Amino acid sequence: MIVVDVEGSGTEYHKHSIVSIGALDIDNPANQFYDECRIWDGAHIMDGALAVNGFTEAEITDPSKKTEGEIVRAFLAWSEEIEDRTLAGQNVSFDRDFLKAAAEREHLDWDLAYRTIDVHTLAWMHMIKRGLTPPVAKRRSALDLDAVLNYVGIPAEPTPHNALTGAFSHAECIARLLYDKKMLPEFEAFEIPWK
Repeated sequence: MIVVDVEGSGTEYHKHSIVSIGALDIDNPANQFYDECRIWDGAHIMDGALAVNGFTEAEITDPSKKTEGEIVRAFLAWSEEIEDRTLAGQNVSFDRDFLKAAAEREHLDWDLAYRTIDVHTLAWMHMIKRGLTPPVAKRRSALDLDAVLNYVGIPAEPTPHNALTGAFSHAECIARLLYDKKMLPEFEAFEIPWK
């Protein structure tokens, strides 16, 4: 399983661009991918997106940086050696759709599955099975990544968000929610609350 996190210039894959990709193989967490790029020509920059991921407009438009297509090509090549290429992460359909759109803009074959493993869903199910009521705000789920991290015993993700740090956080949540075990040394000091 590939745990992935994409940082973008906004939230809509058809008009915003990837600015970084972080990923790891959950079966071999030392097998990691991280790269950054400039936005594709004509991509929009959403107000507030850069505040989330910490990039500046100068950084994401720097012509000396790799293109979005180059890092997506590298990501797909990296993923080829992984036995289970199912994508996983928090609201991972966002990441999958950005990666697929970037591959299509680059005229690359997209052979990763549509099906994904979503940390949000795993956490919701885990809470229900323990007899807990998942948090709801504004009549919808309030299980954002920080809420899930808190539930599994890990502090909130550092800001600004980094794609590889995000992938680490998602992978650790998956390990704790599915297998009741810790995975990454970065989180070893934090106990699993239900054990």
